Formats: sequence, structure tokens, C-alpha cells
Amino acid sequence: MPVSQSVAEDRRKTQFLVLGVDTCGPSGSVALARLEEGAARILGQTELAGRSYSATLVAAVGDLLAGHGAKLTDIGAIVVVNGPGSFTGVRVGLSVVKGLAEPGGTPVLAVSRLAVLAAKAGADSAALDAHRHEIFLRLAAPNGSARELLAGAEELAELNPRPTSIVVCDDPAAELLKISWPGVLLVSSEAPTAADAIHLCVPRILAGKFDDLELLDGHYLRRSDAEIFGDPATAKVRRP
Repeated sequence: MPVSQSVAEDRRKTQFLVLGVDTCGPSGSVALARLEEGAARILGQTELAGRSYSATLVAAVGDLLAGHGAKLTDIGAIVVVNGPGSFTGVRVGLSVVKGLAEPGGTPVLAVSRLAVLAAKAGADSAALDAHRHEIFLRLAAPNGSARELLAGAEELAELNPRPTSIVVCDDPAAELLKISWPGVLLVSSEAPTAADAIHLCVPRILAGKFDDLELLDGHYLRRSDAEIFGDPATAKVRRP
């Protein structure tokens, strides 16, 4: 039996805790799950109010673990949603996860919020409000891959081919797509959560496909306001 196959089978038989963190949206969440027989059983999830992540995230993780009689050293893996979304939210989430993972060498896996939203609704393409009359967009390709980009009305008008259906979880993204792509079927979904991210990442956890903690970074798709407006020479340059 190949070594990789043996390791994968051992992981499927192992029970361990997985922590999930999502601070990318208008509201966020932290979730705790137990991996049992190759599937994730969500033990609990705590909602986080937007614009409060820096003050509430660490405490929420501690309370969630304590509420289930667990310690940080019991965590076998951490799943973090690394964007796209709020710059501050993404950075706070990644910073906290790195701080939690580094002391004990806990493996970390990063995942796109767009990918989580698409998987939550069982779809291939998804869109999220990016503000400034733009959306974060995930488009599936015929070969099974996907690309993610930032798009406004102008970019949407030029995109071809277009998906037949696309998942949305907020009104601004839906409105922009209705205007730009009148023929596309919009599938409404609840916003993705940390628990959804854990469920999506179970196969990668079982396969041991984790990310390098030192290289872990945000998935922004756009420059920050400081980058856009701070330098007059680049103020009018759109992100390619």
C-alpha cells in the first residue's frame, strides 16, 4: 500500500478537533468541530459582530474551547477564511490564527470565502459585495478549476462566457448582477460561516494539504484604500 494512501486512511480513522475562523464578512464566526470517520461534526459556533474582531476574536475562541472542555493544545488543525473581504477583518483573522498556531505547530489551512459560499449552495460560481459598486466574483471553468476576480459593471459586461447561475448572499451583489447579467439565474444563500469552511476543507485536512504558516497571507483581490488614495500617482489606476 502506498505511504500516502496509508496516511490518508489513518487520518480518516483519527478523531481530532478542528477550529474554524472567518472574519472576512460584515459579520464573522468561529466554529469548533470534531473530525470523526472522515467527516466533520460541528460542536459549536459563535457569531462575531462586524468591526469588532480585534476586540472579540481571541475571547470568542477561548470561550468556545472552554465551553466544550477543550484546550488550544487539543486542536489538530485550524481552518481560516483568508478573504476576499474587509482588509481589517482579513488581517485580524490571519494574525490571530498565526498566533494560535505557531506555539504548538498546529497545521493551518486557508480557504477563499467565495469558495465556501459556492460549496455551501452546491454551486460552482459565487459573488460577494465588494462595495464601491463592485463584486468579488468566482467563476468556474469547464475543466473544474475556478478563477476569482474583482469586477464592476464594466468588467461584467466584457466577461464571456458567463455562468448560467451564480450564488449570492447579499443584496448589493445581486442587484449589480441583475443589471449587468439580466439572463443569469441568481441563487440566494445564507452567508458562509466558519462551520461551512470546515466542512469544505475536510478532504484537504484528511490529505494533509496544509499551508505554510510563514507564507500565509490575505486573499484580497483589490488594493487597500491607503494604496489607492494615498499615492496620487496611483490613485486613478484600477487593479488589473
